[in-house]
Amino acid sequence: MKERLQRLRLRMAEEELDALLVGSPVEDIFKTYGANRRYLSGFTGSVGWLLVGHDVAFIAVDFRYYEQAQKEAPHFTLFPIKGQIGDWWADLVRQAGLAGKRIGYEPQGVTVATLEAIQKAVAAMPSQERPHLVPAPPLVEEMRAIKDAEELAAIERAVALADEAFTAVARRIEPGWTETQVAWEIEKYARERGAEGLAFPTIVAAGEWAALPHAQPRNRPIREGEPIVIDMGVRVDGYCSDLTRTIVLGRPNPRLQQVYDIVLTAQLTAEELVRPGMTGEEAHMLAHRVIAEAGYGERFGHGLGHGVGLLVHEAPRLAPRSPDVLRPGMVVTIEPGIYIPGWGGVRIEDMVVVEDGGVRVLSKAPKVLQM
Repeated sequence: MKERLQRLRLRMAEEELDALLVGSPVEDIFKTYGANRRYLSGFTGSVGWLLVGHDVAFIAVDFRYYEQAQKEAPHFTLFPIKGQIGDWWADLVRQAGLAGKRIGYEPQGVTVATLEAIQKAVAAMPSQERPHLVPAPPLVEEMRAIKDAEELAAIERAVALADEAFTAVARRIEPGWTETQVAWEIEKYARERGAEGLAFPTIVAAGEWAALPHAQPRNRPIREGEPIVIDMGVRVDGYCSDLTRTIVLGRPNPRLQQVYDIVLTAQLTAEELVRPGMTGEEAHMLAHRVIAEAGYGERFGHGLGHGVGLLVHEAPRLAPRSPDVLRPGMVVTIEPGIYIPGWGGVRIEDMVVVEDGGVRVLSKAPKVLQM
């Protein structure tokens, strides 16, 4: 954590910030909002604020988290709080020695109400003590995009468990199982083998429902011959995985086999040709061209992929108009798809790590229509 704080301070200096306020807009019960706070401090609680200066680092938490914060974030000074941020903001600024200094806040980490409360508290301070609040660029998100060895090891454990859970359950599915049953069997398998939880609610979409990229499982029985899209991920040691496979029970009809082969070709092409230095748009187009040349360009309507780490969707973005530059150490998904309303869809997704010269595929689950 000390090394992360040092890197953050270097970036703060470049942005002429004396401190950075890090929190989350809502209580992070489901581990989807407090990733920056956890990344910098190690604190896994659902509520709290960090104030990082060039020579100080405070963690502000209420009574529920005093002991936890001291254990998980030993490099931070505990600042006990009561009430809302406007009640204690001025005291924190004074204790941190930041009177009159430039404090950056994360625009995505505060609500309008929270920002207004901070501004009101600042206005009530003596004029010479008032800090200057400024919106900060996504400094921590930029840092999180490049995974260190410890993060990569945790991601690889999450990927391996997702591979195992998918493979074990997919081989057991029979006609008559419902989509919700498949989703539950995947979660049960992963939980019983060490997953902290799901990275996101499992998607299981059969038949025409597979045309919805983010479909929710139904109680509808699965039938032979129809596409079944399973999009799943687990969380291990705080880090996420993301895996999609499309399978069929029985023999696939010619159209399903054709669409599947197009998507698989697009995915393998991208995995072969993605290189560090490419933009997210350039990476996306590697797969999009394959699908477009096969006549399905309009049926691939989402981006090729996204970063994965403490959150299942984070920087960088592999998508049309994405200027994000791929760099070694980034972990991203490669997930082209074709979606045809009234018929169904196919998506195949791996997680890969960008390395010098290309990408290394982390996902090992079988890529076959018939399990």
